[in-house]
Order: sequence, then structure tokens, then C-alpha cells
Amino acid sequence: MSVQEAPVVIEMWTDLGCPWCYVGKHRLQAAIDRRTDAGRFVVRLRSFELNPDAPREPETIESAFIRSHGGDASVVLDAERRIQALARGEGLAFSLDRLNANTFDFHRVLHHADEQGLGTEFFSAVQDQLFAGAINPFDPVELVQVAESVGLDGERVRRVLASDEYAEETHADRREGLALGLTGVPFVVFDRQVAAPGAQSVEVYGQILDQIVGQHAQRVVAHG
Repeated sequence: MSVQEAPVVIEMWTDLGCPWCYVGKHRLQAAIDRRTDAGRFVVRLRSFELNPDAPREPETIESAFIRSHGGDASVVLDAERRIQALARGEGLAFSLDRLNANTFDFHRVLHHADEQGLGTEFFSAVQDQLFAGAINPFDPVELVQVAESVGLDGERVRRVLASDEYAEETHADRREGLALGLTGVPFVVFDRQVAAPGAQSVEVYGQILDQIVGQHAQRVVAHG
């Protein structure tokens, strides 16, 4: 890879069960895949729990909404159906029968996976299957199975789940995102130069990639 094609790190602060994070992740990857220099972009998924107080026992989307907000669950179901239609229109599976629970342990495993160079693969495998309604990622047995499917050592993942390893790293990701201006997820930071809150379109992500690549080229020229 030439100096002009030096790696560009893209960080996405995200949470497992966040529908817009799911859509945004796929849009970002689609924008990258359209490029002839797609291989230069390194996507890192960073931890941000949307609801740190969520119970560890899985519950339905409706139950989670009523517990947090009270009132009528039809509000959240209407919103979910709108996102479902949008996601399916973009070729993504989207089940309304997903489970919801505390994601802290998942994020701890994500940090372990990231150390092994498999963070994005692990996160994507779990999230894609969650939104397809294919797994309960809050079941340690199922989570370990997905971890093994992307190349992680299952026994090592079990030890992480049984401990408090990577707790500080998970908290640190949240603090760092907030320091960078995060107010919700997804929150994407390109090369520590440009931040894009929310699930942007493939076209907008593509424009930002063009901008970042242009800035890299200018720095190369400026420094000879």
C-alpha cells in the first residue's frame, strides 16, 4: 500500500440492539465497498451502552419500552415497523421478535475480540443474527457459539463472561465517545477528523470518505 493509500481508521460507537446502528453499519460498509480503495479503510466498532440500567434477563422490545417509558407499547412497535420496512428495503433482515437486555457483557467480549483482530467480525455476526431473529445473544452458550464461528477461542470467551475483564475498557469507550461529542448512537468518527452522528445514507458516508481521502492526499503533498 502506497503512502497515498495509508490506512484510514473509521470508528463507530454503537450498541448491539440499536436498530439505527444496525442500519448505519451496513450503509457505512456499502459506502466502503463501492470504492476501488476499499481495502485501506479499517472499521472499529466502539462500545456505547444505550441503557446501562437494562436488566440482564432478556425481555421483549415491548416490555423494555414499557419498563423504561411506561404507557402504550404500540408507540415503539410503530417505530419498529417503520425501521423494519426501511431495513428490508435495503436488503436487511429485521425481526420484531428480538430480545432486549443489558449489553455490558457483550461489549466486554467485543473488546476481547478486538484484541484478537476480530472485533468488527464478532460484533457484526452477533448483531446481524440478532436482527434476523436467529439467536439470543444474551444466552452465554449462543454468544460463545457465534464467537467461535468468527474464529475466537470459545473457552477464552467463557472466561471473559465469567469475570469482569474488559469492564474498564468498555466504560472508557463510553467516556471517549462523550468527549468527542456523542449524544447518541450510531456515532461515526472518520480518521479523527470528521464525525457523523446518526445513521447517514450510503451517499453521505461516501462523500465523507471522499473528503477524508482528499485530506490524506493533501497531507502527502504538503509533506513531500
